[in-house]
Amino acid sequence: MISKAMAQAHLDALAKPIGSLGALEALAVQLAVVQQRLDPATRPRSITLFAADHGVVAQGVSAWPAAVTGLMMATILAGRASSTALAAAQDCTLRLVDVGAVSPPPPPWPAHYRAAPVAAGSADLALGPAMTCAQFDAAWAIGADEAVRAVAAGNAILMTGEMGIGNTTSAACLTMLLAGATADITVGRGAGADDAVLAVKTRIVAEAAARALPLLAADPRAAIAAVAGFEIIAMAGFFAAGAAAGATLLLDGYVATAAALVAEKLAPGTARQIIAAHRSAEPGHGAALAKLGLVPLLDWQMRLGEGSGALVALPLLDSAAAILRDVALLADLLPPAP
Repeated sequence: MISKAMAQAHLDALAKPIGSLGALEALAVQLAVVQQRLDPATRPRSITLFAADHGVVAQGVSAWPAAVTGLMMATILAGRASSTALAAAQDCTLRLVDVGAVSPPPPPWPAHYRAAPVAAGSADLALGPAMTCAQFDAAWAIGADEAVRAVAAGNAILMTGEMGIGNTTSAACLTMLLAGATADITVGRGAGADDAVLAVKTRIVAEAAARALPLLAADPRAAIAAVAGFEIIAMAGFFAAGAAAGATLLLDGYVATAAALVAEKLAPGTARQIIAAHRSAEPGHGAALAKLGLVPLLDWQMRLGEGSGALVALPLLDSAAAILRDVALLADLLPPAP
């Protein structure tokens, strides 16, 4: 078994001053422990994006209309989105999965798109549960299936991201529910909410999380289903199945971290396979990461989603793996003792 101490000892034995690579060495240790090898791999790698709409958008919680979800899905499929540009730059395959978009891109669809809608968007969580438990199970199964597919394809690093207008509202509810944070911490401006929208969003998040909280102890799945989104639950299933398969999971931003909270709640131990790419501009993201015991690699105030933060951090994993794998041992360079 590769322990932190064993990985650190290997780093200290390399042909460099001890500790001279700073935080990169901490990442190298983490990567070695997650992969249980001193010659970690970071290629091939894949990112799976899950898309869905949220009924709560009707309450005015977002600066953008729900139609943007479908428009951005089409942009991703056309290879013109931020996520596709970053994936191409990092030699990373990208797959888009529709788990509940109201207006998905019309066919014909490319091979890297999967249409598997649970429903045409989640219900309005301000008025009642966002989804049924049966819908929760269906979304989870789609995500788990995608993780198994990515692992079977031989990917060394698995990433996931999301596209869904209104999903930071669900992420804020889940962070209240599962990380114990308050609404003033969990609710942020998402994709650019002004003060009026932020006030509405904060009220709705606080009320929805308060309704779900009494269910959490007896029926956590029902409590989570009350405030989640289909793409969030799909990501949670992806994380749980990927971790169970021993995959290295590189975590994106606030919404993805809310999904990781769900996965850890329902499949304890998932977080051991996760490396946090970054802390986003959303104020609740830090609380969610702290609950998972994860320290982010970057703090660049990113808030796009789409897996963009994970893709930006990916070269750091390449560097950490290269140091462990390719640097000579100092003992091999020294002349033999007389």
